Order: sequence, then C-alpha cells, then structure tokens
Amino acid sequence: MKSSAKQIAFEEAAQKRIKESHALNGDANRLAKYYRGWADSYELDVEREQYCGPIIVAELTGALQTAYVDRERAVTTILDAGCGTGLVGMELERLGFRSIDGFDLSESMVEKARETGVYRDVRDYVDLNSSLTVYPDASYDMTVCCGVFTVGHVRPDGLRELARVTRPQGFVVVSTRKSYAEATSFEDEVLRLQEAGVVEPLHCLSDGRYLEEEDAHYWALRVVEKPKERRL
Repeated sequence: MKSSAKQIAFEEAAQKRIKESHALNGDANRLAKYYRGWADSYELDVEREQYCGPIIVAELTGALQTAYVDRERAVTTILDAGCGTGLVGMELERLGFRSIDGFDLSESMVEKARETGVYRDVRDYVDLNSSLTVYPDASYDMTVCCGVFTVGHVRPDGLRELARVTRPQGFVVVSTRKSYAEATSFEDEVLRLQEAGVVEPLHCLSDGRYLEEEDAHYWALRVVEKPKERRL
C-alpha cells in the first residue's frame, strides 16, 4: 500500500473512532469503556483530524487571565474539566500556567494526562453529567473545558457545575462543537444561567476552527459575584 493510501486509511479510521464516540449518548459506563480502548491512539487520531481546540481554549484563557485576573499565571488556579490525555493542560503550561488540576471520566485517559507532568492533581471516574461533589464551591480562578460539550458526551446543564466550582468573578472557557451546540440549543443554557445570575457571557468566538470536518464555538463566561434573588 502506497504511503498516501496508508495515510487515507489512517485518517478514515480516526474519523470512524471519533464518530463512534458520538453515538454513546452520554452514558458514563459506555464512555468510560470506549475511551479505555481509545486512550493509546487518541492523540494521534485527533492530530490527524487537525484538532486545534486545545490551543484556542488555552490561548483564550491566557487572554482572559492577562486582561482580568490580578495575579500571576503561575499561581492562577485552573480546573481542566474532561482533561482527557492532557492536551489543554500542556497548552496552558506552555503559556505559563502552573496551578492546573484536571479530571476525566476515563481512568486510561487520566493516566496519560498524569504522564504529562503538567497537573498538580488529576482525578478519574469524575462524570460532568453528575454533580462534581469532589470539588467544593468557588475552588478555582478559572475553569476550562474542551472537546467535552460534544455529541454523545455531556449535557449543556453541565455548564452550571463548571460555574459552581469557579470563584465569583472567575472565568469559564468552553468549546462546543457546532453540530452539538445546534442540536442541544447550548446557547439557551447560557441564557438560562445568565438570567439566573450565575454567569455573564463575555464573548463567543463563533465558527472557530476545531476539527478538519467541523468548526466549534468558543465561550468565555464570567461567574457572577452573587446570584440574583428569585422573584416570587
């Protein structure tokens, strides 16, 4: 098989694995099992698909930190939600962040993330579709989440938990694959949280680069100091 034909075969296999992960309907057991088998080839697969989400999320986080956070990057605390093999964490570390924690549902993916050496603490078997009880309120200056709000993975209401673990006036930065955002009406969840006085949307980078086959939206949200009192 010629090298070009091999390359096409590898790319098709990578696309197949990515699409299969979208058919798991957010089921924690199925997701954990699937990523257990995918962990070893995950980074190579997404590299073949020109996955640039982690770079964009990290650089957007860096811009927000420079503009709004009154402390050095090395001591700005960040939670990498659904950290996978650590792609976002490595980009954050490259930008000077040093106080990074992470979690993922998959033990195998977390093992890869630990091997990067960029995390202070990284936990497995943590499901964003459930309450993040392992993390107290207002634990982090910033929370990031890339590649998780996508088809077959996490519901939009997981955004509320990310806001909860972020300190008041801190920031949440997330990516949403375009097809996922449209299918789940993710923007409606953002508006609900805004109306409830949980977050303040600062910016959305619409239709930004993500994977070769599809773009994504990148959201920058500020956690509100105090939730609004509900009117009876």
